[in-house]
Amino acid sequence: MKLSREEVMHVARLARLAMTNEEVDRFGAQLSAILDHAARVSEVAADDVPPTSHALPLSNVFREDVVGECLSQEKALSTAPETEDGRFKVPRIIEEA
Repeated sequence: MKLSREEVMHVARLARLAMTNEEVDRFGAQLSAILDHAARVSEVAADDVPPTSHALPLSNVFREDVVGECLSQEKALSTAPETEDGRFKVPRIIEEA
């Protein structure tokens, strides 16, 4: 499908693109090739092939949610550079109003 210069310029105006004459010719050829390819793909589509979003079927893999061993408060805080009242101490980044 060959696009005319007017059609290419119309698409450029819709996209709010300023184009030189050279760009109109170059992009016109490229857009025509894209439209030809899309037309070929639609010819191949068969009625007996269901539409798909992925080439392979997808399934979620879930594991059982089991409560496991947790760190004690002392162990969690053991490598902290600074602690206060059993919590991590960090620099204040927001001043109180």
